[in-house]
Amino acid sequence: MYKLIACDLDETLYGNDRTIPARNVEAIKRASELGVKFIPATGRGYNSVRETLVDLGLLDKEGEYVISYNGGAITENKGNRLLHFQGLPFEEAEELYRRGLNYDVCIHVYTREMVYAYNITQEEIARLSKRMQVTEVFDRDLQFLAGQDIAKVLYENRDFDYLKKIEEELKDITGNMDVSFSSNRYIEFNSKGVTKGAGLRFVAEMLGIKREETIAIGDNFNDLSMIQEAGLGVGVQNTIQGMRQYCDYITEATNDEGGVGEVIEKFILNPADNR
Repeated sequence: MYKLIACDLDETLYGNDRTIPARNVEAIKRASELGVKFIPATGRGYNSVRETLVDLGLLDKEGEYVISYNGGAITENKGNRLLHFQGLPFEEAEELYRRGLNYDVCIHVYTREMVYAYNITQEEIARLSKRMQVTEVFDRDLQFLAGQDIAKVLYENRDFDYLKKIEEELKDITGNMDVSFSSNRYIEFNSKGVTKGAGLRFVAEMLGIKREETIAIGDNFNDLSMIQEAGLGVGVQNTIQGMRQYCDYITEATNDEGGVGEVIEKFILNPADNR
C-alpha cells in the first residue's frame, strides 16, 4: 500500500489553464481519506501554493506537508511551520546574479518570503501573475538582499539549447550547487544536495514511511530526483522526452486530462485491477 505521494505542480497537477482538473481533486481527496499523504513538491515558495492547498482540503492541516524551493524548504501546513531550510550562500547567489547580467535571461532570486526579478519581460510577468507575486528590480548587484536568506536563483529563457549553453559556461561556479531545468524555460540553481528527491526522502523518513511505499509524479528534469527516489516514479503523458526512460510508469492522461488522478486510481484506489 502506498502511503505518500509527492507531486509536482506546474504541468503535472495543474492543467494548462492553471486549475486542478476535477479528476485530480476527487482522487486526492479519496486517497487522503485513506490516510495517504499528498505532498505538493514545487520549485516555488510555500506561500504560492496556498490556493492549491485550499482546493485539496489540505490548508492548515496537521501532519500534511509541502516541499518547496525544489526541496530547499519543508513546511508543515498546520501553522505554516518550517521544518527544514537549506538555501544558497549569499556569495554564491550574488555571483549567479552578477554572471546572469551577461546573458539574455530574466534572473529570479527567491528569498524565504519574496521573489525578485531582473530583466523581466511582459510575457513572464503575465505568466507569473497566475503563480506568485514578483518584485521587479533594476540593481546590478545583489547587495539589496545582503543579510537575507536566499532560497535559490534561476534564469529564464525559452530557448532550452541556450540554457544548456549557460549551464556549461557556469560550471566553474556551480560545483557546490544542484542545477536543474523546469517548465522548458528555467535553469534553476539550488544549494548542493537540495533536490525534490532529498525533500521526499526527508519527509518519508520523518514519517517512518518506507521508500517502496512512496510515489512521485512529475513532468520535467527538476522532478527527476524524486521520481528516482520514490518506490514508484511516474511521469504524466506530457513528460519531456528525455526523462521518460527514468519513469516506472507513464500515464495515459496528460496534465490537462487528470494524469495525477489516473495514478491514484490505478495504484491506490483500485490496485486489485493491476493484478
